[in-house]
Amino acid sequence: MPALFLLLIAAACVLTTHLLPRWRGQERAPGSSLLLWQAISIAAILAGVLLAPVAVLGVVRDGPDLPDPAAHLPLLLVAIVVSGVLLGRLAVRGHRVGTALRTSRRRHRELIDLLAVDPGGEPLPDVRRWRALGSGPRSLTVLAHATPTAYCVPGLSSRVVVSDTVGKQLGPVGLQAVLAHEVTHLRQRHDLILEFFTVLHTAVPAGFRSDRGLSDGRLLVEILADRGAEHLVGRTPVARAIVLLADAPHPEGAMGSGGASAVARLERLADARSYTAQALLVGVVSGLLIALPLVVTGWALVRG
Repeated sequence: MPALFLLLIAAACVLTTHLLPRWRGQERAPGSSLLLWQAISIAAILAGVLLAPVAVLGVVRDGPDLPDPAAHLPLLLVAIVVSGVLLGRLAVRGHRVGTALRTSRRRHRELIDLLAVDPGGEPLPDVRRWRALGSGPRSLTVLAHATPTAYCVPGLSSRVVVSDTVGKQLGPVGLQAVLAHEVTHLRQRHDLILEFFTVLHTAVPAGFRSDRGLSDGRLLVEILADRGAEHLVGRTPVARAIVLLADAPHPEGAMGSGGASAVARLERLADARSYTAQALLVGVVSGLLIALPLVVTGWALVRG
């Protein structure tokens, strides 16, 4: 019976990843919604990894006491192999995705350092306020390009990259909105959240994965970054920056606002209401989801 519950939990989590994108309330509380997505993923992983050992326990158990592992070694090895394959697949995908991202980011940092404009002092308006955000002077790179673009390259040696056209079209306050948006990405390590989602997305067989779930994750981190910029300069400059950079390109491995739904971000920006109750409720549900496979496994161990 516990093994059946774990199977149902895993199946329900996979189904939820296809249904959850239909709920447009995610944007109201982006932080807790990201937590919910992570909780669903972790619950599915736990249920999948624990399923084989719990199923074997249910087969060999006879009475209230736990069976002697040595007496059922073949079945125990089967359970270990099945769980190990699942964990191994995640580990391999994590290594490949992480290595590819870090290699891409390192190469791009080298490229933009070659192409960066030598400002000769303070090239951008209100640079003192940018420095007050906590980033060193080297982390800001200005590119001479006619297309407005802005993105950040995460990592130990992170970069915020903007084209000089951004400051010309948005002015000092709008430029600060763009910079604050990118700094929020770096400070809150949104790259790690998206890397986690990417690893799981690529590890799941194509017939079960949810492409909408990955795109929703990208949208939610953009909304969180918009909030960081809004707290610094207000809603109007952030809205203007979203419109200007809605279709802005950014390289692979970097984080830029182009590609995420500008309409959804503007709608959330215009909504000044607080959704504290929803955020708390989603947070509680997330905690329960993660605990559920562990509770079922504990039940399997103690039941007579």
